[in-house]
Amino acid sequence: MTIALEPITPRETAAPFATFENLESQVRSYCRKFPVVFHHARGAELYSEDGRRFIDFFAGAGTLNYGHNNPFIKRRLLDYLNSDGVVHGLDMYTVAKRQFLTAFNETVLQPRGLDFKVQFCGPTGTDAVEAALKLARKATGRAGVIAFSGAYHGMSRGSLAVTGSRRARRAGGVSGGDVTFVPYENGPRGSFDSIALIEHMIDDPSSGVEVPAAVIVEPMQMEGGVYPASADWLRRLRRLTEQHGILLIFDEIQVGCGRTGTFFCFEHSGVVPDVVTVSKSIGGYGLPLSMSLFRRDLDVWEPGEHTGTFRGNQLAFVAATAACELWGDPKFRTDLAVASRRLERFRTELTSLDSSLTVRGRGMALGIDLGQVGGPERAERLQRYAFDHGLIVELCGRHDEVVKVLPPIAIDIVRLNRGLELLRDGLLAA
Repeated sequence: MTIALEPITPRETAAPFATFENLESQVRSYCRKFPVVFHHARGAELYSEDGRRFIDFFAGAGTLNYGHNNPFIKRRLLDYLNSDGVVHGLDMYTVAKRQFLTAFNETVLQPRGLDFKVQFCGPTGTDAVEAALKLARKATGRAGVIAFSGAYHGMSRGSLAVTGSRRARRAGGVSGGDVTFVPYENGPRGSFDSIALIEHMIDDPSSGVEVPAAVIVEPMQMEGGVYPASADWLRRLRRLTEQHGILLIFDEIQVGCGRTGTFFCFEHSGVVPDVVTVSKSIGGYGLPLSMSLFRRDLDVWEPGEHTGTFRGNQLAFVAATAACELWGDPKFRTDLAVASRRLERFRTELTSLDSSLTVRGRGMALGIDLGQVGGPERAERLQRYAFDHGLIVELCGRHDEVVKVLPPIAIDIVRLNRGLELLRDGLLAA
């Protein structure tokens, strides 16, 4: 079956951005960095309506781990649509949901010894965070939450309250409330023993900080500048939260679904959290889906206490089930390991190229920190060089000083190498 693409019209070619400038809100951002009208996409490549081709090292901010229009997943979606499968089902029982739950349990949860319940939330990751925070407060009867500097958890009010960015919080009109921020294990100012600080605050009856309901943390901060947490730090955090009856929430929305080489980023630590938030690539095909996973004894919800019209996207269930099957393919896992090793070698190559560069990451996520060697201005020049030469990369960090490298985890080695070559050339030119 062939899907017809929208034809390129002379009107759009003559003024490609006019419709967007006239009708769309000023809030748009990515189109300002990548000023082109995209027309179609395959694998790790995007194509613009004027015929240009771009290697995609952004992957929908981690939503397209399996690439654009993955053919294996696409076939499942087309078959489902052609059979008039249910497309919208609220939280009713459907065949598509049952198949996904079964595949996810057998492929992801059971092999890792995770006896979790699954809650389908609204269509995007922030709702999984909202649900996790609400559940933690309901289950513990406490209100406070500890979060980390540099954290990003979403743009709705509860998620913003545990997000570090002052700019984002101000835009949302969100105050600190019941949230206490402490430094992450590592950041622009260096390492910090945040576990000792949390312990001190909890043990000191005059610290001004109550024992919280939860600690929420990204096992690798992405928007904060690509800072991976060490296994030891996560284990210490787990011991501390267990000692005080605090729920530990791992936000795996951007770093999960294989991004760091294993399905969950936290796996390298051996830690089992109480709650895990998952979204982005769990939808398999770029389709919206978000989930909160939690221990069975924490399932204290009453029916309808956290609801929404689009919780549980039926097409995403189909795509996510197919994606689970990919994890059962030895070739898929081998190719992922090869790509991860190539990215690790590139990290070494960059530091050899310029010893003042700081490069961090794990698996298929890399951050090139230019904070000390040119700063945000150089990072922006590198991003622009990459775009002009056919490569899409995004910036992150406190001041957009870090170039974030997020190729699809299913990228072929030829395109991966070509994209890395462009990055290396851009660093020399920027």
